[in-house]
Amino acid sequence: MNSCKPHLIVFDMDGVIVDVSESYRECIRQTARLFFQNAGAAAEMPDPLFSLEDLAEIKQSGGLNNDWETTYRVISLLLTLVELPDIGDTAEDAAALWRTSLQQCDLLRLNEYLRSKPFPLKNLLHSAGPVENRLVKRLSSGDVGSGNIIKQIFQELYLGKDLFESIYHLPAGINPGDGLINREALMVDPRLLQVLSRHHRLAIATGRPKAEAAYPLNRFSLHDVFSLVLTLDDCLQEEKKRERRTGARTSLSKPHPYMLNVIAQQFAGKVHENYYIGDMPDDMIAAKRASVPFVGIGKLSSSPDAERARLMLMKAGARHVIEDLGELPYLLA
Repeated sequence: MNSCKPHLIVFDMDGVIVDVSESYRECIRQTARLFFQNAGAAAEMPDPLFSLEDLAEIKQSGGLNNDWETTYRVISLLLTLVELPDIGDTAEDAAALWRTSLQQCDLLRLNEYLRSKPFPLKNLLHSAGPVENRLVKRLSSGDVGSGNIIKQIFQELYLGKDLFESIYHLPAGINPGDGLINREALMVDPRLLQVLSRHHRLAIATGRPKAEAAYPLNRFSLHDVFSLVLTLDDCLQEEKKRERRTGARTSLSKPHPYMLNVIAQQFAGKVHENYYIGDMPDDMIAAKRASVPFVGIGKLSSSPDAERARLMLMKAGARHVIEDLGELPYLLA
């Protein structure tokens, strides 16, 4: 070691500590399918709608703060192949608008496209760009219980009935069973984290809401490993404070370095170097933009093209790119 001081090692959660291919990623696919359930030919939609490798291309494209936003983009891309009715400035209830709008649609063209292309989302993104659909914008406004139909579908599928109702205090109307959150698995040996925590200071900076970050930490008994956990809730709380002061709303989610700055301040003068480990280019951009130096370490996870993902992480600012967290002790030594 270059110093007797410990290092500060900050981890993203999804795709780094927790494998979310069967939870968040699968939830995006299932939410998109349920979104189209009232349309003509919905029963003939391919299953799955698209591959997780195809979805990874959308995630890697950047500019998406969380998997809700990824879901909005995915549905918007799919709707480029669907003729929608003009919703105008209707004051119709969101749930009714969703139902009646889709009932007037036919999915034959979309279904044919999904079956004929190995990477339909990637192709649509390249041809149409990051489109913003008017209906999706309307049905993703507000929050669960206040008009955001897409987010409500997602949260019910992800959390399951009991956890959804305990968090939102609303009856679950879509998923009466277990949530996809229970499919999550650790991507790291807990013993490695225990060893690292004895020699360094470990923290988490994740785009998950607080309750959804706490769930796997409790489930896998990892709470004592991390000195500090910052989540989406912390970003939203600070955003509201700043909006009250300035009158302007600014997103503090990644690639904004807000969470890294807060964590670095907590350990100022107590650590030798700061590291941030993430699997997306936005994670590396956040590390590069932080007010104090952070070494960005990219972790390869679900990309279908590992070499391309490596190059994107390096281009975004990663100093190192690793395939397994077991490589960390060698990088820190």
